[in-house]
Amino acid sequence: MVPDTRSRPPAAATAERNALQETSTRGHEPPAVELPTVLLIAATYGGWLAVTYAYGRWPLWIVAPVTAVLLALHSSVQHEILHGHPTRWRPLNRVFGMVPLSFWLPYERYRRTHLDHHVNERLTDPYDDPETYYWTHADWARLDPLSRGLVRLQLTLAGRFIIGSFWRIGRFLRAELRAVIRNDDGLRVVWFEHLLWCVPVIAWVTLVCGMPLWVYVVAMVIPGNGILMIRSFAEHRALPEALKRTAIVERSWILGPLFLFNNLHAMHHEAPLIPWYDYNARYRIHRDRLIADNGGLVYASYFEVARRYLLNPHDSPQHPTDRVPAARAI
Repeated sequence: MVPDTRSRPPAAATAERNALQETSTRGHEPPAVELPTVLLIAATYGGWLAVTYAYGRWPLWIVAPVTAVLLALHSSVQHEILHGHPTRWRPLNRVFGMVPLSFWLPYERYRRTHLDHHVNERLTDPYDDPETYYWTHADWARLDPLSRGLVRLQLTLAGRFIIGSFWRIGRFLRAELRAVIRNDDGLRVVWFEHLLWCVPVIAWVTLVCGMPLWVYVVAMVIPGNGILMIRSFAEHRALPEALKRTAIVERSWILGPLFLFNNLHAMHHEAPLIPWYDYNARYRIHRDRLIADNGGLVYASYFEVARRYLLNPHDSPQHPTDRVPAARAI
């Protein structure tokens, strides 16, 4: 059941929104070290080391899915880190996030593009939002029939999960190669550092664990990214009001912890500095106002997302206004 989304008095809603934002910035002094996040980071890397080391001792049908889940968790941890956790010292946080367990996405590249994604007024814009799946009408017209078919398949949850990783990673690496050749934004240094960090991961997987690299990539990295596609599938929708473009998925007690409760996505976009372990308590306090703000773009669980969109398209591939209109000057 979708809760009542009738607007609260504007002044009260604005005050509550400001209060939530301040609790993630000025409203309280965060600890110098967030112990729950430090322990989570240690458990993620420790679990990855233990399970990959079990390759050849445990059957692949156990090692592969458990590792894929750990890789999805690692991406969630990186997301937490790039938002300023678990310490006040960014260089130390960066070290925690730099290890490229999934190879294909440099942490520094992820950090830059994801912070661009957090310009809420530009959400869903085909050019300004690096994480959108919408296309301008001109770019859509230039796609060949096969590419259009692949894009349309990914408008369903099944298609996004099955082929989304191949599409996303392939397009990303192709664009990055061109950008590195041009050295856009100093990407040669970013990728050089990233490739250096890849060396110990590859050595661990192949030399220590005795795992063929292709098995790790195909059976673990690709499915791990596919799990993340479930989270991002219905997070945003192209709508005129910025606050209404971000969804909420409630009662996600299986995937929610794996995503570090980023399923409560409207709250994350409103106050991105809140640590993962505070999400549920804060959401309960601000739930009514958040749902009123986002126009009731709420799913009861990921089971509801699957029921509605497993084989049905979530939206049109073309952005309804081509580009997100510029905000009016006040």
